Amino acid sequence: MELTDGELAELRELLVARRDALRATAATNEAATAVVELDQARIGRLSRMDAMQSQAMSVEIKRRNDRELVAIKAALARIDTEEYGECLHCGDTIAMARLRANPVATLCIECAERGGR
Repeated sequence: MELTDGELAELRELLVARRDALRATAATNEAATAVVELDQARIGRLSRMDAMQSQAMSVEIKRRNDRELVAIKAALARIDTEEYGECLHCGDTIAMARLRANPVATLCIECAERGGR
């Protein structure tokens, strides 16, 4: 069963909203990923360690968000080429419930459980 135009519009809206939220987060997260200065006169050793840990976590969040943005861009491109919602492994339609939960899904639940093999 293929996705209806209404379902595709709903999923496109979810993808665009998530993309916009990630872009907004990226704009506010820019300062958090800056390199921590090692000026001991300004901050103590423990504070510097906390700052370095926070910076490392921010870098990882940015990496994950960037990866998700790439997946969203690919999903939107698949909608435009009418390939969205098809399992990339078996070709079956991905269930709407799965796409609502994870709009960037590229595998049906059966193929995902088998590890895409």
